[in-house]
Amino acid sequence: MATKDGEKAEVLNAFFASVFNSQTSCPQGIQPPELEDRDREQNKPPIIQEEAVNDLLCHLDTHKSMGPDRIHLRVLRELAEELAEPLSIIYQQSWLTGEVLDDWRLANVTSIYKKGWKEDPGNYRPVSLTSVLGKIMEPFILSVLTKHVQDNQGIRPSQHGFMKGRSCLTNLISFYDKMTHLVDEGKAVDVIYLDFSKAFDTVSHSILLEKLAAHGLYGYMLCWIKNWLEG
Repeated sequence: MATKDGEKAEVLNAFFASVFNSQTSCPQGIQPPELEDRDREQNKPPIIQEEAVNDLLCHLDTHKSMGPDRIHLRVLRELAEELAEPLSIIYQQSWLTGEVLDDWRLANVTSIYKKGWKEDPGNYRPVSLTSVLGKIMEPFILSVLTKHVQDNQGIRPSQHGFMKGRSCLTNLISFYDKMTHLVDEGKAVDVIYLDFSKAFDTVSHSILLEKLAAHGLYGYMLCWIKNWLEG
């Protein structure tokens, strides 16, 4: 039983670290062929517009927590017009060079209780509080990545999770519609539910990079993601 804050942190840290496997990180000194700069023209980075950065700054939720840099979100929101131009330049250079700033890699990890026995560290989810300035870069990465995968039919129409305009509700509606049609036709229906334990905590970075490369993603985009994961 851990009673002191320091002891609790050590117990949770030890457990969170234990769920990772040897394949979680990118192999050191190994450069997969897919990561070579074989055709950067096809994966040109888009121009990060100052207006887009300004819009993201203006819509920051000031009630959310700060990152390790201790920059309050209200400060960033109030100074959006002054910060938009220099930040857009920094983001553009980061994308072009594949370099991820060290400050963006830092994180304050906090534990969120999920359910079950509170004395079991396995019933807590680790949440990383990273730099807000680094998070502003993520929507640009996500939009390009999503568009690329959708254009290359890497995401099936049946996918609802993490898709814009879709949710658990749309998934249930689609599922219910298909099941009722089968039942109305007098066919037997078997449903299997799967839930992967620690799914996001145990993602192999090297396998993830290989999957992205297999879907035709390389050049600037894959280089940036690789450097982000290696941090």
